[in-house]
Amino acid sequence: MSILKLPLQFVGSKGEKTLYTLFDSGANLSFIDPKYLNDLETPVSLGTTRKLSTASEGHYIEIKERVTLDFYINDVLLSDEFLVVPGLSGEAIIGAATLQKWRIKLDFEHDKVIVDPKVAKLQLI
Repeated sequence: MSILKLPLQFVGSKGEKTLYTLFDSGANLSFIDPKYLNDLETPVSLGTTRKLSTASEGHYIEIKERVTLDFYINDVLLSDEFLVVPGLSGEAIIGAATLQKWRIKLDFEHDKVIVDPKVAKLQLI
């Protein structure tokens, strides 16, 4: 498991905001702290509450909402679903599913995130 933390521009229906985002190859999904959503997007109910396990044995965090947000990496527009997690350790986390979906590469030697602009080519403009 490896982690990078970089500022990313997030865009929702309410506006834009720069969030310091952890790129965490050890996290399965992507997450955002609800205190940063007021200026971005209105969360949507998951319907069924999900339990997220933590590093503490037998300890879970209940997840009740999700949000879809656009974000930019090196001027390439990407989009994904983020689970809304109160008390998240960072402002936002991009996990393995998002990294794989967009074929994002992490360069730990140079603290860079690499995304091929061709990957986002199929998005409607």
